[in-house]
Amino acid sequence: MTAAKTINFADKLSQFSDHWNPRIAAKYNDSEVRLAKLKGDFDWHSHAETDELFLVLDGALDIEFRDGVQHLGKGEMIVVPKGVEHRPFCEEECHVMFMDREGEPNTGVNPSDRTRDTLEAI
Repeated sequence: MTAAKTINFADKLSQFSDHWNPRIAAKYNDSEVRLAKLKGDFDWHSHAETDELFLVLDGALDIEFRDGVQHLGKGEMIVVPKGVEHRPFCEEECHVMFMDREGEPNTGVNPSDRTRDTLEAI
């Protein structure tokens, strides 16, 4: 029997209700697969040494860059290159999967009251 296990995103997302507080759903090499529920505006931030992947599982997400806004719908993803300032926001709740380097703060190099020093694994 393989040691691999199936992860059901809907099941994992049903385990919490707060916004902007990513949970670790799995680890992949030196990265974490993170799930979060988002609503409203997040902080401007960047990640100095890593790219950040966003995949919209449900709803819609906008990501503001200094030179414009990218809109993502359900099933769409974007990779924000390292060092690029961005600010995610959404008017209605959306569910997102992120991929970040293991231990990478959710606010990158811009600590704020929304920075999560440790993320809960679900």
